[in-house]
Amino acid sequence: MSRKASIPQPIDRVRKIIVAIDGPAGAGKSTIARHLARHFGLLNLETGAMYRAFALKALRAGLSLDDSAALEELAAQTDIRLESGDTENRVLLDCEDVTGLIRNQMVTDAASRVSQFPAIREWMVLRQQKLGAAGGVVMEGRDIGTVVFPHADAKIFLDAAPEVRGMRRFDQMGPKPAQQPEEVIRDLRERDRRDRNRANSPLRAAEDAVLLDSTNMTLEEAVKAAEEIVEKKLALRKLAAGPSTNSI
Repeated sequence: MSRKASIPQPIDRVRKIIVAIDGPAGAGKSTIARHLARHFGLLNLETGAMYRAFALKALRAGLSLDDSAALEELAAQTDIRLESGDTENRVLLDCEDVTGLIRNQMVTDAASRVSQFPAIREWMVLRQQKLGAAGGVVMEGRDIGTVVFPHADAKIFLDAAPEVRGMRRFDQMGPKPAQQPEEVIRDLRERDRRDRNRANSPLRAAEDAVLLDSTNMTLEEAVKAAEEIVEKKLALRKLAAGPSTNSI
């Protein structure tokens, strides 16, 4: 079926459908999650934006990103909310819309560092679980299917070779990037190392997640593959629930 012929399939949110997308930096999680949310009529909750918002607050406060106690104290005084928008979530940090302030490399790097601390991750997981508690959501991050929502209806682990992810990230930087491609790839490899080796909820695929490696895929191919994974999971869920289940 062609992309144009694909028909969105709204899902009854009362049934608490949750789609979890995990994977390393630069894998395309946000793009895939936005598409799946539109296609299936779900809310898109970008949890990485929550870490970036908190990192922005820590940077503004001049805190050391290695000071766990200071960061934990700051978290206790922080409110972060996501509001669904037409093209992306609005990110509210203490009621301030910081959507346009959290996408630069400095904030992204800071988010990777503050997310290493167990107390910060535990604080954030509670907020993520609250946001998705009603279901009807696509959530993407690094521990959604393993920690935040281990009972999600569909789980995808989205990955690609570091060199491919790095070049995608470099291409997103615009006409005058501050870094060379090899620097972006090096930084991404370092972030992978931190994410996969942190003591609290390290990056890994859930046992029941479907691996989607987009190394040799176009964006269209990766999107279609993700759609098919979710459709298959939801079809199995409907079958298991019996004939009384509402249509998807």
